[in-house]
Amino acid sequence: MELLPRRPGEFGSARYWERFFRQRGQRPFEWYGAFPELCPVLHKYVRPRDKVLVVGCGNSELSEQMYDMGMCEDIVNIDISDMVIRQMQERSRSKRPKMSYLQMDMLQMDFPDAHFQVVLDKGTLDAILTDEEVATLAKVDKMFAEISRVLQGRETEWLFGTEEGRRQLAASAGFGRLVTVALHREQHYEGMAGIQAELSGKVMELAPPGLPARQQVPFLSVGGDIGVRTVRHCDTSPLSGEYVVEDVKGDGTCYFRRLVFLRNRNVVQSEARLLAPTPLPGQKKRRKDKKKPSPAEPPTAIDKSYLCCEHHKAMVAGLCLLGGPDPLPGAVLAVLVVGLGGGSLPLFVHDYFSQAHIAVVEIDPSMLEVATRWFGFSQGDRMRVHISDGLDYVAKLAAEGTILPSILAQYDAIMFDVDSKDLTVGMSCPPPAFVEKPFLQKVKTILKPGGVFVLNLVCRDARLKESVLATLREVFPLLYARHIEGEVNEILFCQPSPKVRQDPTELGARAQALEGALRQPGRPWDSSYVLADMLQAVKIL
Repeated sequence: MELLPRRPGEFGSARYWERFFRQRGQRPFEWYGAFPELCPVLHKYVRPRDKVLVVGCGNSELSEQMYDMGMCEDIVNIDISDMVIRQMQERSRSKRPKMSYLQMDMLQMDFPDAHFQVVLDKGTLDAILTDEEVATLAKVDKMFAEISRVLQGRETEWLFGTEEGRRQLAASAGFGRLVTVALHREQHYEGMAGIQAELSGKVMELAPPGLPARQQVPFLSVGGDIGVRTVRHCDTSPLSGEYVVEDVKGDGTCYFRRLVFLRNRNVVQSEARLLAPTPLPGQKKRRKDKKKPSPAEPPTAIDKSYLCCEHHKAMVAGLCLLGGPDPLPGAVLAVLVVGLGGGSLPLFVHDYFSQAHIAVVEIDPSMLEVATRWFGFSQGDRMRVHISDGLDYVAKLAAEGTILPSILAQYDAIMFDVDSKDLTVGMSCPPPAFVEKPFLQKVKTILKPGGVFVLNLVCRDARLKESVLATLREVFPLLYARHIEGEVNEILFCQPSPKVRQDPTELGARAQALEGALRQPGRPWDSSYVLADMLQAVKIL
């Protein structure tokens, strides 16, 4: 029985595969290895809760054995051949109820975007890539485009999915060639040495020809997934997706609590330092019985005086732009913060500016619960959280002001620290709608003439960033910028009146005076936080 096609191009034909499986019958056909050979790799990288797509499944036993071994159950198999799909449906219907087989062309899949955590292909690419004709290469491009579309992960992010993003990533690392490897959260390594030992062989296979035999290839890491980490809480929010609250060990004996959205797992959304437990009054330390704290059991109390994020420190320092006859920490201030996260920014303002009244706007009710339970956040007479879209909240205030002019310009300071859910845009903070001119004009409407609008801008796309800055300059006559060293964040201080312009030297003096007023006897203050330093590199745009 002749199963091979007359010419290689037939491998990409649905008609050929219909004939192939009709002639072969029920006998499984395995391209490039069977399950026992692939099991070690699959077991390491496929998690039981993953939703898996197998493209060009044919009548391979791979999916069935993954299911039967308990590796995972949520497996969707697709193939262009209607005959083989019907065969496989009949074979697994009663035995594997959570697994499905669908007749579908992988070049034009019906699945929504970011629908799967894993996509497996065990030979379908070769069936398409039969030559280097333009039409064939176009099919290959379409295949990878569709896989990227349905796959959850960083493949579709602007940083990794665009040529400019990859160029920036390589430039920031200081190398002309860069290989990026993402670790699952379930993978634990004591340090970089273990990762390097595992990956070195594969990395050298990708090395350019002519590289010296003993050339050392540097390994870099963002550091978030290496070392001691204890997950305290994990859940799913309808708006933010899966998230975790975890305690991580920093340098020395310091521990930090972090909030991480798993859709963007390499970005820490919020971070707080944990306080070491202190002995009760009258309690004596016993040297002999003293136990060293377990690395898996970090302290749990939140240090509310410590701002972990550099951009939060700069945002607080920007409050020195506010002027008035009274010392700022004791002045009555109205502050609007859009974006709660763990709540460290509004908490710091609340605790150190004793007469500040803070309204916090957060779109995701789950974040209020997380901030309260895990980050020491609390509401009170001077701090209220409003569950609302920041766009709607600001628009509502601006609209009310046109009817009742007495409530216009009610905020001394407005702070935006809100992330974007769309990772395909080169701006991860804020969402693009927050920096469109009509909305910024509404922000200006509810800001007092001598007030300050503070924006955390995280934008890697140079042209998009310039467009945002141009729009801000159109709306706000006075614009200062402070770039955060080693990060993409740029803090923008916008003021509605050009009459209050201050040069960087004067800003430094005002920041120093503000810090002196904030440092009160008996009130904790982190000595590494110098307000004047945060404004030293401010530029007037």
